[in-house]
Amino acid sequence: MSAAIRIFIALGLALTLAGCQTVGGWFGREDVEDGPAPLLDFEPTAQPERLWSTNTGRGLGNSKPRLTPVYDRQEIWVADYRGRVSVVDADSGRELRRHDTGFPFSAGPTLDSEHAYFGTFDGELIVMHRQSGEVAWRAQLSSEILALPVIQDGVIVVRCIDGRVFGLDRQTGSRIWVHDRSVPLLTLRGTSDPLGRAGQVFIGYDDGMVSALRANDGSIVWEQRVSVPEGRTELDRLADIDGPMVIVGSELYLVTYKGQMASLTLDGGRVLWVKDVSSHQGVSLQRTLLAAVDQDDAVWLVDRRNGSTVWRDERLARRQLTRPVFFGQHLVTVDQDGYMHWFDTANGEFAARSRIGRNSPADAPLVVGNTLYVLDVDGGLTAWRLDS
Repeated sequence: MSAAIRIFIALGLALTLAGCQTVGGWFGREDVEDGPAPLLDFEPTAQPERLWSTNTGRGLGNSKPRLTPVYDRQEIWVADYRGRVSVVDADSGRELRRHDTGFPFSAGPTLDSEHAYFGTFDGELIVMHRQSGEVAWRAQLSSEILALPVIQDGVIVVRCIDGRVFGLDRQTGSRIWVHDRSVPLLTLRGTSDPLGRAGQVFIGYDDGMVSALRANDGSIVWEQRVSVPEGRTELDRLADIDGPMVIVGSELYLVTYKGQMASLTLDGGRVLWVKDVSSHQGVSLQRTLLAAVDQDDAVWLVDRRNGSTVWRDERLARRQLTRPVFFGQHLVTVDQDGYMHWFDTANGEFAARSRIGRNSPADAPLVVGNTLYVLDVDGGLTAWRLDS
C-alpha cells in the first residue's frame, strides 16, 4: 500500500461534497512508518542565490486551495485564502498594489490585459479590474472551484469540483454552456486546470478520462480514457488527473494517479504511448523532456517522444515533493521542510540544495526567464537565481 493511501486512511481526511468524497492531497503523503528519507551530502556544482523575499498574506489556510503565483508584465500576482491579492514587482519584490477583497479565494489568479479571475470555495467566479481591484462581475457556479480558469476564444472556461465545466461570456459572465460529467464516489482533493488550444479546451477528469471540448459551445470533440479505475475498494480505484497537463505541437501529455503517464494526439485523442508512472502532481516540459514526481516521491525524467526513462531518482523518498520544474539545465523540486533540490538534468545528480524557509511550499516553483519564484503555505514569496 502506498504512502499516500496509508496517510489517507490514518487521518480520515474525507470530505463530503456534491454527492462525492474527496481525500486530502499533496500535503498528506508522509509515510508514518518510515518517515522522510534523510538528506544526503554531496558536492554542489551550482549555487542558488536568494534575490528577495516578501509576505503576500495568509497563504493557503487548511483547505488546500489552488492559489498559485502568476507572472504577467513584470508583475507577480499572489492571492490568499482570505481574499487578499498582492501584486509585487518581479525584480525587487516590492509591493505595487494590494487589494483586500474579503472573498474566500480557492483558485487563481488567471490574468488577461485588464482583469484578474479567481474561483472561490463558495463556487463563485470573481472577476476584478487589475488596477483598481474593483469587481467587474461575478458568476455563481455549481460548487467549489479548485482549478485555474482558462480563457479561450473569448470564453472563460471554469471547472468545478463536482465535475461540471462552465463556459462563460468573457465580458458579462453570462453562461454560454455547461458540460456535466459525473465524478467517482471517492477522489483526491483537487482538479486539473483546463488547458486551451486552437478553439478547444482539454479537461482531465477524476476517473482517468480526458475530454476535448469546443470552447464556443462545450460540445465534445473526443474523449479518451488514459487510466482505468481498478480494484475492490474506492481507494483502490482512484485514478485522478489532478496536476497540469502540457501541449507540444500536436500532442498532449499528462499523468494520472495510480495509473499512467501518457501522450495523446490533439486531433483525436489517440494514445501514442503510455508509461507506468503514478502521480497526481502533473508533468513539466522542456523541449523533448518530461518531468514528474510519483506517489512515492521518486523523480522521473522521461523522453516525451517515446516515453522512455532518461533517469529516475529515489533519494528523496517520502519527502512530499512538489512537481519538478525545469530551470535551465536543472530540474527543481521543493520538499515538505522547505528544502529546494536542484538536479542536473544531464545525469540526475544533485547539483545544489537551498531552503526557502521552514514552511512547506504552496505549489511547484514558478520559472520566469532566469528567475525562480516559490510561494510557501503561509504566504511567503521568495525569488531565486542560480550562480553556476
